[in-house]
Order: sequence, then C-alpha cells, then structure tokens
Amino acid sequence: MELEELIYKHALANAVKHGGKAQVGPVVSKVLGERPELKSNAKQLVKEVEKVIGKVNSMTLEEQLKELREKYPEMLEEKKEEEKKTLPPLPNVKGRVVTRFAPNPDGPLHLGNARAAVLSHEYARIYKGDFILRFDDTDPKVKRPIKEAYEWIREDLRWLGFSWKVEFSASSRLERYYEVAKELISKGNAYVDLCTEEEFKKMREAKRPCPNREKSPEDNLELWDKMLSGHFKEGEAVVRVKTRLDDPDPSKVDWVMLRIVDTEKNPHPLVGSKYFIWPTYNFASAVDDHDFGVTHILRAKEHMANGEKQRWIFNYMGWDVPEVTLFGRLKLEGFMMSKSKIRGMLEKGTDRDDPRLPTLAGLRRRGILPETVIEVILEVGVKGSDATISFDNLAAINRKKLDQVAKRLMFVKDYKEFELEIPEEMVARIPIRPNSNEYREIHVKPGDKLLLNKEDATDGTKLRLLELCNVEVKDGALVFISKGIDDAKKLNAKIVQWVKSSEAVDVKVIKADPKGDLQEERGKGERAIGDLKEGEVVQFIRYGFVRVDANSREGVVAIFAHD
Repeated sequence: MELEELIYKHALANAVKHGGKAQVGPVVSKVLGERPELKSNAKQLVKEVEKVIGKVNSMTLEEQLKELREKYPEMLEEKKEEEKKTLPPLPNVKGRVVTRFAPNPDGPLHLGNARAAVLSHEYARIYKGDFILRFDDTDPKVKRPIKEAYEWIREDLRWLGFSWKVEFSASSRLERYYEVAKELISKGNAYVDLCTEEEFKKMREAKRPCPNREKSPEDNLELWDKMLSGHFKEGEAVVRVKTRLDDPDPSKVDWVMLRIVDTEKNPHPLVGSKYFIWPTYNFASAVDDHDFGVTHILRAKEHMANGEKQRWIFNYMGWDVPEVTLFGRLKLEGFMMSKSKIRGMLEKGTDRDDPRLPTLAGLRRRGILPETVIEVILEVGVKGSDATISFDNLAAINRKKLDQVAKRLMFVKDYKEFELEIPEEMVARIPIRPNSNEYREIHVKPGDKLLLNKEDATDGTKLRLLELCNVEVKDGALVFISKGIDDAKKLNAKIVQWVKSSEAVDVKVIKADPKGDLQEERGKGERAIGDLKEGEVVQFIRYGFVRVDANSREGVVAIFAHD
C-alpha cells in the first residue's frame, strides 16, 4: 500500500471515530505501527499526515463513512466493546441497601454537587436498594433555602432519569429533632449552654467545660423547656452534645446540636416563623439517617469531620452507624464551580440555565445529554483524590453519543450569495443522519441563488456542493463542472455546505465564552432547520453541535454545545 493511501485509510478511520475530525498524533501512531521503518523520517511523515488530514477533515462525516465503507470496510469491523468502568463494591452490605442524596436547596445543582446524587443513585440501582431524596434545609439564616430550588433539584434529578423511594424536607421534622434532643439531655449526653461564643472558645482552649455541662439532666431539661417556650433570644442559648474536651480538632468539641434563629427576621421559605429552634446539619442528618434506615452514605471528603461528629449521636442513641464512603472534589475546567458565585449571579438575575454555568440546567440548555453527565461522573468514580474534568472530555463523551443520532443540517455564517449555473434542475438527496435511510431533498434549478461561507468560496476555487454537484467559483457564480463524487476527488474539491437562498432560515447561535461572556453568531440555515423543535440537539455541518433554544417566525435561536 502506498504511503498516501495508508495515511488516508487511518485518517478516515480516526475522523469517523472522532465525529468527523481526524487527529494527527493517533494517525501517525497507526501508520508507524504498519511501517516502523518510517520512524527515522518522522518529521516528514507528520507533514504528509497533516496534508492528508486537511483533505479528510474537509469532508462531511457522511462522506467519510461512505468512503471508509467502500474502500476500507475492514476498518469498520465491530470492535469488542470496551469494558465499562464499574464502581467498587460497597463495604459491609447487610440486607437492603439504602442511600440518600441530601442537597441544601439554596441553589441549583451543578456538576460538582451532583456527584453525590449520581453515585448514591447508581449504588442503589446496582444493589436493587432504595434511593432517598432529603432536602437539608435547616439553616434559614446563613444558608437560607430558596423556595424555587426544591423544584429545581427535583427537575434536575428527573432529567438525569432518577426516581426516589422517599422524599422529605428536614424542615418538616422539627418536632422529631426536639424529641431526640430531649432524650439526649435526659441521658446526660447533651446540655443547654448559656455561655457566649467567646466564653465557650476560651473554655474550649483551656479544655474546661462550660458550667451547664456539669449540671444535672433535670436542670438542663428545665433550660430546654425554657428554650422551647421562647425565654431565650437568638445567640443566648444553644444545645450541645457532649464529646471529648481534649479532642485535637476544636470543631468537634461539644458541637452545637440546636440553636435559636430569629425567624421573624429570617423566615423559612416553607414553614415561615413557626419554629425558632433549628437543628444543625450534623444533628438533623444523624437523626434522619437513622429514622429512614440509610445504610450507606457517599459524601465529599471535606465532610469527614462531620461523619465523626455524627457518630456521637448514633452511639449515644444506640443506633447502627451507616457506612461512609468519601470522595474528592470534582472540578470542571473552564467553568465556575463556586456555589456562592453561582448564587451571586442568580441573585443578580442570571437564569440557572445560563449556558455559561456548570449547573445541570445550564449544561442541559447547552445540549449536554443526561447520559453524558452520568458517564463522566461514574468514570471518575469514588476515588478519594480530587479530580478535574475538562470540558473537552465532557464534549468528547457527548459527541460520541450524539454522532449517530443527531440530525446533520447545513448552516452558513459570514456568507456570500452566488448564482448557480447548472445545465438542468438537480436534486440534492441528503441523509438526515449518518447510516440513515431518511433523506431530505433540496431541489435547485439554473439561476437559483445559493449561500456559501465566504472562506470556502474564493474566486477560482473548485468545490463540491454537499450531495449536489461540483462547481467552480467564477465572478459571483457557481459554474457547473460535473456531478460525481469521484470527479470531486480528482479535482481535489473541498466538500462544503450550502443554503438555498429562497428557503433560507435566519439563525442566531449563542456561544458561552469560558471567561463568562456570551457571544452571538448569525447566519442562514437550510429549510429543515426551520422545522426543528425546541430542545432538539443537532449538528450544523462543519460548525458544531447546537441545541435549539427557540424557533419562531423570526428564525431559530440555538445554543452552541461543542464542536
């Protein structure tokens, strides 16, 4: 096999594998695998590969597939499906597995905090157990829940294809927390602390107890009744669990179980000002995990100390402690992952589905599939080290899923109009998708006006109009040469997309800039683009994948997903 043909074969195969765009490195490796003697002249080989790839990448994916089937069918032989990565077994499984996802509804889900949801749901599925949705909404002051966020989270989970056995809000269980608090106080395991925060810190540093820690359960129950009656104001009393006074981690020393919140000033979005004594995250979580039979918890390693704090409640109450699996942080390169920054943007009026954001709603609007989000999280798995996912990686997985299902349509930006000089009426019969038996037909006749990208159509250039004919650009016209694809190869004609001017649809594409800006590109699309429905993800040939955001008489608005 001649070198150029060998390169061409592997470039086509690589292009088909990567959604129409071949990459130099892998092609060079394949060629050297068959012709190792070329290693001594690697620089020249790279130049030859780049040249051939330029030609291959100018073809549409449909053309590449057709060429590969006709000339090198062996390259399309079914390969053994790569073994999917599986999650490691859960520790100490005894009976039915119950997992939970406990988001704070103070903002939308993003790719980082959705990790716990995906992993928890997947383990429940693997073990045929139960998955619980618990809204951790017990901080009406500092991390105040947003009323709309409850439904945002439900909607995001449904988009991922998740269902859950039980759903509840911690804010609906205040009476239960009071009941457990009273039992802990009566056992002498908790107390009502009247020390100021400053006084408590000083005592803690000296490894000495605040006075009420040494009082009898009866005395502390009396103070608890006073708390419930509204005798104390915010900041004047808290309930603490008794832990080790000499714990090297000060945050674990007699941590706060319940505190008073002025809900007249800071009403809760669901229960208003009905309650003013609120449990902390660690206390409410421990009680709920026991009451709902949670057996396995998957949480970020930053919550390691929280697990150790909660163990005190389980031990004092004689409850079984759930198994905890810790994982590292998940960062998405090029996206803003800070929940506080996202919330700041939302408070300024930015929608949660803004395509600049790494929110699930933002990714959804951008054309990322739910299966992609799940796959990328499961690929990272439950490893304890921090992980960074680049958008390129996310896009590669998404592209692979879209390649065989997304419609391929013609769109031109920065275009110029040309008169078509052909001898007779012609019909372009274009597959709607790769390997599809569905086609669309575009009829053209002599004198019709076509729109082409300016960069494709410089004077004197020979082009193949996709699935139509071969032409030469001459003085504002497209002059007919021939019909056949083989002629196009002989002419070294670039295959280009085109739009019939009389049927053109106005298209605006919105692109999210990694720096946080939104950019617009306007152009014209073929007639079929005007028939798309909102939410469809399609590929604009030689442009990229987009999701239809709106379709009206004024035209189509699309959000750019990725190349």
